[in-house]
Amino acid sequence: MSKKITPRNKDYSQWYNDIVQHAELAESSGVRGCMVIKPYGFAIWEKMQQALDEMFKETGHSNAYFPLFIPKSYFNKEAAHVEGFAKECAVVTHYRLKNDNGNIIVDSNAKLEEELIVRPTSETIIWDTYRKWIQSYRDLPILLNQWANVVRWEMRTRLFLRTAEFLWQEGHTAHETKNEAIEESKLMINVYAKFAKEFMSMPVIIGTKTENERFAGAIETYCIEAMMQDGKALQAGTSHFLGQNFSKAFDVKFANKKGELDYVWATSWGVSTRLMGALIMSHSDDKGLVLPPKLAPFQVVIIPIYKGKEELVLIDEKVNDLIQELKSKGISYKYDNRDTHKPGWKFAEYELKGVPIRLSIGKRDIDNDTIELARRDTLEKKIYKFDSISNEITRLLDEIQDNLYNINLKRMKDNTVECVDFDDFSSKISSGFFVKAYWDGTTETENKIKEKTKATIRCIPLEKSKVMGKCIITGKQSKDKVIFAKSY
Repeated sequence: MSKKITPRNKDYSQWYNDIVQHAELAESSGVRGCMVIKPYGFAIWEKMQQALDEMFKETGHSNAYFPLFIPKSYFNKEAAHVEGFAKECAVVTHYRLKNDNGNIIVDSNAKLEEELIVRPTSETIIWDTYRKWIQSYRDLPILLNQWANVVRWEMRTRLFLRTAEFLWQEGHTAHETKNEAIEESKLMINVYAKFAKEFMSMPVIIGTKTENERFAGAIETYCIEAMMQDGKALQAGTSHFLGQNFSKAFDVKFANKKGELDYVWATSWGVSTRLMGALIMSHSDDKGLVLPPKLAPFQVVIIPIYKGKEELVLIDEKVNDLIQELKSKGISYKYDNRDTHKPGWKFAEYELKGVPIRLSIGKRDIDNDTIELARRDTLEKKIYKFDSISNEITRLLDEIQDNLYNINLKRMKDNTVECVDFDDFSSKISSGFFVKAYWDGTTETENKIKEKTKATIRCIPLEKSKVMGKCIITGKQSKDKVIFAKSY
């Protein structure tokens, strides 16, 4: 156990904060509620970006960029949307500062004719733009994504999980038909689920949100929900079928194949730096961060153990051959031959930072033509012959990726239960379980359960229950068996 990291069973919240800090992922900034993402943390985010961006492009999407500022009048056009974000909006009212006897103040004469909203999300500015781009069915579909920052003025913040400013991607698509837009929404939530499984080694439940939990202005919200180690749920991605709400609000019509004017059908979808929080809480332990190989800034760290420069020269030569092999296999690495830190310090540091594989090599290893390998996921150590190590690394990286997924999948299965009795339901929720239970479909009941247990309906699974049941609290007949849990 790292002395820097508070044990999970002692204080889970502090454990999370300790990892974010000591693994050098992020820190709080001088701006309230905002964070500085440090180089190591940003390198992980870049890996996520690269993987997702490739998946988006494989499904026919292109990247674009839209303004950070949105005229307030745009928000007036979609009432449900603006109501959902009104309390979180940062507003720009002036455009100039001035010097007042050595004090910098806002120039009261430089008030904007119309206030600008710092984007909490970009539907309004994008659909105002689409109005200019779309005249005919020949202009559809539009399949765009934007990598951007957004601002939502959160009162209670937590690094990566909830900050006033965060990084994300937001897809915005326009379609000729309702079915095409619905299929796009489903396609993208499945892209997110695939990314979570194949890159994050994180199993998720795919479902839809209740009316109460839907994205503001959406007709249907698809989501993926993941279970963290403390049993709480984390919403890892959403995809929204927006119907014609935004096209009607912004008068985006097109001439269909019959020559008739119709409103465009829309979707939006996104994931954010919340995924960093999900990554930490899915895999890490009391020794620090644990990273799936596909998202690690470097998959292998090599540490020389030597006495004097002569031994280091011998090790350098040996390691150089290995580095060339790793490069040829596309394996990312770091060779830490700094003389400013001892090997023991380096071992602890890279363990804390979650590097999947650690190699150590000394003079005795050179004499024996061997090298020591340590796995971060299981903490196992083993000696290998040097000429076989690159093949072993290739095999083990895949094994580690799968092992982390299987550990999480088992946790989710072991901690997901079904309840028909409300007392049992309350007990299981307080103990950190995902609970499958029938719900009568009303917002009133949903809010009542939240009030009594602090649990929310995380999703209505796409795989529907084939039998009717009774609502967990009202006893009314119900066809919806949903997932309840406490959440981040």
